[in-house]
Amino acid sequence: MIEVIASGPLMTIQDLGRPDARRYGVSPGGALDRFALAAANQLVGNPPGAAGFEITAGGAAVRLGRPATIALTGADFGATLDAQHIPLWTAISAHAGATVRLGGRQGDWGARAYLAVAGGIEVPPVLGSRATDLAGAKTSGDPAARRAGP
Repeated sequence: MIEVIASGPLMTIQDLGRPDARRYGVSPGGALDRFALAAANQLVGNPPGAAGFEITAGGAAVRLGRPATIALTGADFGATLDAQHIPLWTAISAHAGATVRLGGRQGDWGARAYLAVAGGIEVPPVLGSRATDLAGAKTSGDPAARRAGP
């Protein structure tokens, strides 16, 4: 289990979307930076299209309920694991109870970071995808886009 402590401005669960759903009038959705999500997944041993967290503009924090391998890709928000800086684009081993925090943007590029956890994020698929679709209200078990306390 992963506990969302803070969601920042927006934190959603994304995968590579539902491209076949257009015929039903549903947008394909999915991660905005598909390369970054796929890379994070591959770093932790998941299939490229596994669900992960898409974190917009930083300010997010999660607590891991079990030991896990994690990876962060995309924008640099000065991520820490238990208050220790962690690099982007690298697989990291984390213990149960570890807290991953993302602060403000550190560089001149990017607005979204992707957090993948080995084994993926299990939420029920909707139309073949676990991606949150805010415009279409297809939330894949993603209540309030995974908003947490302040």
